[in-house]
Amino acid sequence: MTTAEVTSVWRNRNFRLVWSGQTLSEFGNGVSQLAYPLLMLAITGSPTAAGALAAVRALPYLLFGLIAGALVDRWNRKRTMIVCDLLRAVNMATIPAALVVGVLTPAHVFVAGFAGGVLYVFFSAAEGACLPNIVRKEQLTAAVSAQETAQSACGVIAGPVGGALLQLSRGLPFLVDALSFLASALCLSFVRGDFRSEETEPAQRGSLRAEVSEGVRWLWNHTALRLIAITAAGLQVAISGVALVAIVVARDSGASSAAIGVLFSALGVGGVIGALLAPRLKKRLGLGGLLLSVLWLQAALWVLMAFSTSLVMIAVVLGLFTVSMPCFGIAALSFQLEVTPDALRGRVGTAFSLLIWTATPVGAAAAGVLLDVALPRTASLIFAAWVVALSAVATWSGGLRGLDKSDVDEEAVG
Repeated sequence: MTTAEVTSVWRNRNFRLVWSGQTLSEFGNGVSQLAYPLLMLAITGSPTAAGALAAVRALPYLLFGLIAGALVDRWNRKRTMIVCDLLRAVNMATIPAALVVGVLTPAHVFVAGFAGGVLYVFFSAAEGACLPNIVRKEQLTAAVSAQETAQSACGVIAGPVGGALLQLSRGLPFLVDALSFLASALCLSFVRGDFRSEETEPAQRGSLRAEVSEGVRWLWNHTALRLIAITAAGLQVAISGVALVAIVVARDSGASSAAIGVLFSALGVGGVIGALLAPRLKKRLGLGGLLLSVLWLQAALWVLMAFSTSLVMIAVVLGLFTVSMPCFGIAALSFQLEVTPDALRGRVGTAFSLLIWTATPVGAAAAGVLLDVALPRTASLIFAAWVVALSAVATWSGGLRGLDKSDVDEEAVG
């Protein structure tokens, strides 16, 4: 096998199939993401109902995330992903079907949104655990980067496509999403293997609660991964507030709603750029160097946000935020996949993700409260102080600075 075949993840047939399925699924999700609240508004006329639908769709991860991680560590991960895709296709198809016969109700949309959320939790838990079993260890960062790039690109184009489809027919975005799930299931069915390393299969199972606890304990006891997880959650608190702060700063600077909308619709490009840059930056700076660089960069960006007075400056700051976040996320996720034993990847991955999901509403709520009681500049400086404190602790503890390949190997063995 040539060096190029070893290092290029795109020469891996199984990865290409998984990546294609994920991209199709992400595109379909993006198309329906916009359609869900607009559909609820159309049939109820209530913004409260549309907001409640968003909460219902997000609730399953908090309720079932850890359980899903434990179960996909027991189950055949490939089969789990295919079954979830097929069920998501059926679930999504019920909405246009009900529209055609004129029986769609708000309750139906709520149930479909919740069911889709549950299936997403199980699919993503299996998907997050499968990657090290279909690519080589040295391909992990490139594979995670490729997945993140596709996700960001879908975020750029799926929204406008969803809006255009919705204008043609209320049910069309959901039909497209259903077809994307079917296409994803078809791609996965051609992948060889079941996304599990046979030698890590446990000889005996404990209770579900014990297995969930085992995964959480493993994450907590791994010093480097624990530090990365806590740091990532802390950074997510701040990044979750950046959009709202930027909107208020732009509005106060005299920007129109249309200009703000164009600004935010274009920011997905930053995610694509960040995802493409992440493997190169990790190779150049090292894992710890990249993570610390993102932390200190975002601390500086919050200070710049505080003193931004034009739409151009706000755009630059937001662009750097959106470029830097995938760099942190890809480096952190590739490390987590590399050091976690295969039998624990579902549980550790969902425990890691749950920290991020929990931090997201905290940050968004904090931004709202700060903007209610203080000027945007003050809110930005408070977030800056938070990220500076986070960066200082991560730097001076030495845990991130010491991360390199030898540390990874030693901790993985230990």
